[in-house]
Amino acid sequence: MDLLNTLVDKGLRRELPTREEALAVLATSDDDVLDVVAAAGKVRRHWFGRRVKLNYLVNLKSGLCPEDCSYCSQRLGSSTGILKYSWLKPDEASKAAAAGLAGGAKRVCLVASGRGPTDRDVDRVAGTIKAIKEQNEGVEVCACLGLLSDGQAERLREAGADAYNHNLNMSEGTYGDITTTHTYADRVDTVNKAHAAGLSACSGLIAGMGETDEDLVDVVFSLRELDPDSVPVNFLIPVEGTPLAKEWNLTPQRCLRILAMVRFVCPDVEVRIAGGREVHLRTMQPLALHLANSIFLGDYLTTEGQAGQADLEMIADAGFVVEGADEVTLPQHRAEVQGGGCGSHGAEGAGCGSHGAEGAGCGAHAGEGAGCGSVCGSHEGAAEAVTVPANEPRTDLVAVRRRGAGTDLAPNA
Repeated sequence: MDLLNTLVDKGLRRELPTREEALAVLATSDDDVLDVVAAAGKVRRHWFGRRVKLNYLVNLKSGLCPEDCSYCSQRLGSSTGILKYSWLKPDEASKAAAAGLAGGAKRVCLVASGRGPTDRDVDRVAGTIKAIKEQNEGVEVCACLGLLSDGQAERLREAGADAYNHNLNMSEGTYGDITTTHTYADRVDTVNKAHAAGLSACSGLIAGMGETDEDLVDVVFSLRELDPDSVPVNFLIPVEGTPLAKEWNLTPQRCLRILAMVRFVCPDVEVRIAGGREVHLRTMQPLALHLANSIFLGDYLTTEGQAGQADLEMIADAGFVVEGADEVTLPQHRAEVQGGGCGSHGAEGAGCGSHGAEGAGCGAHAGEGAGCGSVCGSHEGAAEAVTVPANEPRTDLVAVRRRGAGTDLAPNA
């Protein structure tokens, strides 16, 4: 169709689509979804080939958040039954990170719940970054700690952080309906602080909270204006015990259209499928790799994700390859802007971008977390096959994380 041909041409030139064109992508029918994927896939392959970047989350501090983000399982007053613990020690965090790196991840995203870090918290995280980098040569580290105060981004950069994640999550016009304890402007300010400090900025969104197509286009256009290197796309996991527990609004086809729209609007940035892919894309996940060039490996902040080995097999079976530690994620024109930091390694990355709905200050989750926007995930796999009618909520795919960081059990990576 003419629309898709126009969007491919614009994507190859890094030209911004019109709002009407972006809305038209979301309005395409399920009958046309493969055409939409094929078109956006041309843009993805032009800028990123068939590489898939793997990112790994380490939840440094779980729960105990004073913010009231409606999507987040770590929010104030949450009754979700998630793991709750204070700061991991540097050696504990480094051990957790090593599991993801052994599974093929090139970026580690260090996430902590809360409104934002104190200066003492920044010192803690600096020690953790040092421990991880000393034991894993060439690893990229992204921090996701919530709203930053003046000077904190610079201190994280000095400590060795490559990137900082803080998601916008939703449009400015609807932000107050979801969160009241901080503002949309607070989030924009933190992304700008990361940029100014020379950190690779990571900022994304959460889809599935009852928003309109116009709301989705608003937030993606705002992200384009902020110009992060990485845009994590979270799909809300309606976790029981949160205000949005009944918001099951997504289908696999809807998720694919959203990812395609993001790719057309942000053609040359790292688009990461973050929280909720296992729950909402389900068996359509391989198609999403034609749109996004980055995913999280293993579990998320407070929920379980797909088994790491299953992710690797999915990537190979779909004809893609895992991006190597020595490969640059971003196209040359963006990596050169980044200079020697994260961009020279690969762009920005991890979900760190990692909250999208859970976790604070992050960007990788999609359905839980505070101020963050962290990532939610699905069960590694149910013991018994579950038959669910088409378009019915898949509540059976949501499982609270009970292994990895904060526990004595080995992580899923």
